[in-house]
Amino acid sequence: MDGSTRPTIVIPGDDPAQLTGSPHLERLHAAGDVRLFADRPETDAEKISRAADAEVLINTRSIVKWPGSVLEQLPRLRFITVCGIGTDSVDLEAAKRMGIVVSNIPGKTAPVVAEHAFGLMLAAAKRAAFQTSEVRAGRWTLMDNIFLGGKTLGVIGTGPIGARMAALGRVLGMRVLAWTFHPSDKRAVTLGVEYVELDELLSESDVVSLHLKLTPDSQHIIGQREIQLMKPGALLVNTGRGGLLDTGALIAALDSEHLGGAALDVYPTEPISSDDPLLQCDQVILTPHNADQTPEGMDLLNEGVTDNTLAFLDGQPQNVVT
Repeated sequence: MDGSTRPTIVIPGDDPAQLTGSPHLERLHAAGDVRLFADRPETDAEKISRAADAEVLINTRSIVKWPGSVLEQLPRLRFITVCGIGTDSVDLEAAKRMGIVVSNIPGKTAPVVAEHAFGLMLAAAKRAAFQTSEVRAGRWTLMDNIFLGGKTLGVIGTGPIGARMAALGRVLGMRVLAWTFHPSDKRAVTLGVEYVELDELLSESDVVSLHLKLTPDSQHIIGQREIQLMKPGALLVNTGRGGLLDTGALIAALDSEHLGGAALDVYPTEPISSDDPLLQCDQVILTPHNADQTPEGMDLLNEGVTDNTLAFLDGQPQNVVT
């Protein structure tokens, strides 16, 4: 960047608060003129207005989307960093075409997110939400929980988060099967997993956990056909992206009791609407896309977007995905 003027750094929709109040903001203020908006932009026009002078855009919330039609209205924009590993909030093809560098934060909060996924799996297996609601209602409803030791965990996507989830599953004594777009024998040995075809993973796993990025290739990678391949009574966990899963097919499988339960942190539309049929399913654990929302996780993400921004401004962009 031209050192003669201070770059404009825009944080367009910090809601819920991410960078707001973070000590890492001081590092950003030292590097440029920071404009932080503590509420989400409601329209594309509002996004364009907020980011009109931005050279750097820090997208702290993936619910704020940046399609090509918006990016085209931001002629000064040279860099976007997302606050996490997923980049589905940005039209990467359009950004690349316009010479906008896009960076993410790979792996930094993997232990935090994997721990959340692991906790969701345990909560679903022990029927935590359903049994809590029954006891609160004065009903002593006895039902079988699921013992996970010796069962099979299927991990779909073996990046940093999926790899950590596999390790946690092995701690319980679970056999771990895995699938990824690019498997390798070396990585299988490193992770202690067995790579198999997706259909085999689905049919043999007692728990299936999704850890993929959302791309055109992974959109609805688990649909009606895939769910029907799963064992009767199996559990499905999704902390990746809502678009990985056909939610209608999931609801049908829960209603028919083909699946024994599900645990979700992500949804096709967020926040989830008050009339979403998922809310009527008994054996479902739901969290509000906050798998990495611990003080430690928030600080790691804030450090990551700040490091990405400073590296770009220093002419050495890192974690580039375009």
